Amino acid sequence: MAQNWSPDSWRAKPVQQMPKYDDQSALKAAEKELAGLPPLVFAGEARNLQESLGEVAMGNAFLLQGGDCAESFAEFNANKIRDTFRVLLQMSVALTYGGSLPVVKMGRIAGQFAKPRSSDTETQGEVTLPSYRGDNINGFKFTAESRIPDPRRMVKAYHQAAATLNLLRAFAKGGYADLNRVHGWNLDFVSDSPLKERYEDLAGRIDDALRFMAACGITSESVPDIRQTDFYTSHEALHLNYEQAMTREDSLTGDWYDTSAHFLWVGARTHQADHGQIEFVKGVKNPLGMKCSPALEPDELMKLIDTLNPDNIPGRLTLIARMGHEQVEEKLSPLVRKVKDEGRHVVWSCDPMHGNTFKSESGYKTRRFENILDEVKGFFAVHKAEGTHAGGVHFEMTGEDVTECVGGAKDVQDEDLGSRYHTACDPRLNANQALELAFLISDELKAVRQHKTPKPIEAAAAE
Repeated sequence: MAQNWSPDSWRAKPVQQMPKYDDQSALKAAEKELAGLPPLVFAGEARNLQESLGEVAMGNAFLLQGGDCAESFAEFNANKIRDTFRVLLQMSVALTYGGSLPVVKMGRIAGQFAKPRSSDTETQGEVTLPSYRGDNINGFKFTAESRIPDPRRMVKAYHQAAATLNLLRAFAKGGYADLNRVHGWNLDFVSDSPLKERYEDLAGRIDDALRFMAACGITSESVPDIRQTDFYTSHEALHLNYEQAMTREDSLTGDWYDTSAHFLWVGARTHQADHGQIEFVKGVKNPLGMKCSPALEPDELMKLIDTLNPDNIPGRLTLIARMGHEQVEEKLSPLVRKVKDEGRHVVWSCDPMHGNTFKSESGYKTRRFENILDEVKGFFAVHKAEGTHAGGVHFEMTGEDVTECVGGAKDVQDEDLGSRYHTACDPRLNANQALELAFLISDELKAVRQHKTPKPIEAAAAE
């Protein structure tokens, strides 16, 4: 445990991107109510995730992390949760086969309610109001009343997250994640894809493998792992009032865990070493992530790594690079090289979304699918050149048929954006674009899998 750390020690530090509540008594009441509610996740689950991420750090697995930019109270429903979960399962099948690696599956879900903003205010016409910061802080509707931070929203977010987790656990363990069923969904995608011939080949080979396994007696009836999966939740550790209220001491180990999610990350806007977000996450034992922007210098990164993972535990820290497709090779290479030279055990993951956002001619904030793909390719190129493991991908997506990112095999155009642009914040890949990305990443994994010798995690831990 970090010296002089407590769940509330962040309050003595400067903080970024935090709401200012007018009614402090209402805030304290909401925090007290949250602190008395049951945990959303359990310490043992977080430890299991860290162990799996340790395998990613050693090059023996791959991390798939995706979901909403910001979860919404208004759009909360079972079908939306199911569709996001289904697409992540579909992606994992393609990645597992292409890379011959286990895939650690993690959603930006059941807690991704708070969002950092580039400006504290938003102007429409002649009216300027506080920015929307996520549904657990204030409302999306552009009115003065809606934009007032309301601490009761944290309690509502907790209950929505609890319901979401309940459904996710049922999907993950109740047969919905059966490998044969998921592959059947992929076959449906292939039949309707403009890249049909390319994807049919991979889908056909997976089909052959499943038939071979069945012939050998390896079926979902005989092997439970085929019909169920592990699925973890994650969100940005931004709203520290909520995170502190959800932090509990583990009765088995005496360690502190933030029970709002299995995995927490700190964004590029809030990872100042002497600020509140880093102060908070350094003391909880959940596996952590940190966004790495083009502005991050190698020496600054090493200082943050030493703060967040002083014992150099594989799986404790995931570095999520969000460089932009034009800068990824130039800006990521010195960071990867420095971390490797210093012998730090981290998971390297690629966020190809946040560095590639622009405003379209029609006025919508969007991203080009080809730029997203280019950043992923650049990410893999850097790790190939440095002899390190391209360990994962972190992206914003939905299982719905939205039109928020342009391009892809179905070629969403600028003029299409307004037809189904539903995001409350940043543009997301739709289901087809997400699965298309997975098939393309599987090609990258396949290209490197024969040239890598897995390193036992026990050996790394002993170094």
